[in-house]
Amino acid sequence: MQTIQTIEQTIQENLAVMLYFSAPTCNVCHALKPKLLEAIDRNFKEFTIVTVDISVEQEIAAHFSVFAIPTVLVFLDGREFLRKSRHMSVDEVIREIRRPYEIMIS
Repeated sequence: MQTIQTIEQTIQENLAVMLYFSAPTCNVCHALKPKLLEAIDRNFKEFTIVTVDISVEQEIAAHFSVFAIPTVLVFLDGREFLRKSRHMSVDEVIREIRRPYEIMIS
């Protein structure tokens, strides 16, 4: 079971972290997740990905002010850099992360 503290620790200890908020009843979440995770893995080698099921971990969702699913939060160097909810494309997420990520790891 994840906690707010373990997720916050993951964010602080890793250069790039993605939190993926979803729920078992969300069909969009299930369609987007494998495509997004594969694109992140293919494009960015230093990413840690944490999946949060908001039906089980409502406190974590509230802590990060997540009120819609799917929601993606990207943290670069410990700071929230990107927040996308509901309507997003994989290409859009990758495009918005690429330049700051490459600057950060160079």
